[in-house]
Amino acid sequence: MKITTRTIVAIGIGSAVFFVLNRFVSIPTGIPNTNISTAYGFLAFMATLFGPLAGALIGFIGHTLTDISWGGVWWSWVIVSSFVGCAVGLGQKKVNVEDGSFGPKDILIFNLYQIAANVIGWGLLAPVLDILIYKEPADKVFLQGITAGAANLVSMAILGTIFLTIYAKTRTSAGSLNKE
Repeated sequence: MKITTRTIVAIGIGSAVFFVLNRFVSIPTGIPNTNISTAYGFLAFMATLFGPLAGALIGFIGHTLTDISWGGVWWSWVIVSSFVGCAVGLGQKKVNVEDGSFGPKDILIFNLYQIAANVIGWGLLAPVLDILIYKEPADKVFLQGITAGAANLVSMAILGTIFLTIYAKTRTSAGSLNKE
């Protein structure tokens, strides 16, 4: 896998935007330390455009910066943000965003990837890592993980789909140019 300057810049900018959105544009759920975050819709967008490595690093760096700004890093959730970014990025080659189309089939594929990433990441990995690393009670961390997963799934489904649809419209559709 070749890492381009464009990808490195995307990771830097993406991490900063993820941090700002996660830190300042999120809504508390009522479950301790669990928010509805617009950052995950943005993460899904960036992971789909730049692939699994960029998605993983944006999730990792952005979530780490967010946690540092709150006073301490919760590594289990940082790891899961990285996993989710990577997993969504694996769908990059399956959708046609760069070709100028992001139709119903692409939207379905994108959302299947993000749903699987959120269910596995937040519904399973985050709670298990919380139990193993921090010795947290299972009922607490599964409630937090499922709540965060549901919130992130909705953020990705709505914002990620909107961002990708708008972005696709800025691209030149394949076969749209004719030689005169």
